[in-house]
Amino acid sequence: MSRDRHRPDDDEISAFRQALREAGVRRLRTNRADPGRVRREDPAAAERRAAAQAASEAGASGRTSDGRVEAVRPSETLEFALPDLPWRTRQRLKRGQLAWEAGLDLHGYTLEEARAELEAFLREASAERRRCVLVVHGKAWGTTSDYPVIKSHVNAWLREWPAVLAFCSAVEADGGTGAVYVLLRRRGEA
Repeated sequence: MSRDRHRPDDDEISAFRQALREAGVRRLRTNRADPGRVRREDPAAAERRAAAQAASEAGASGRTSDGRVEAVRPSETLEFALPDLPWRTRQRLKRGQLAWEAGLDLHGYTLEEARAELEAFLREASAERRRCVLVVHGKAWGTTSDYPVIKSHVNAWLREWPAVLAFCSAVEADGGTGAVYVLLRRRGEA
């Protein structure tokens, strides 16, 4: 392969410039971006932002409810998505085509332990900018109830978590209706 490039002659350059003019392309007046006015940081705003961040971290353990939840059947398929989530992304999640980057197995946990583990897992996954994670909740019935307690609560908790864009039951290879894929909003996304 030759490293010699074709060097256009003056006729080719003027023909190219003429074609650009005919197409309505105008020459830029400057080759530098205008960064706008420099904003000075307001000390009060920085304090408010730090206080809000500290409050959200301190109160993060109570983001999910511990009240009554809607019972779901062991074989019921779970599905939730924010209304503005693109249909194609939703379909890829449902088909298991988005590779999950981390997983959490809640088998053997009490309800409170499962809640704490799930919240810690979601916070950590968001901090590490993970996009899709797998949560295995199982289909086991509660000892004192007639429905799968952890599954029903995970269904409610994920709907309340601010970073969750969508979740749905996994494909059989990843746990079927005993697990969910969770699509997370990355930090900084609107």
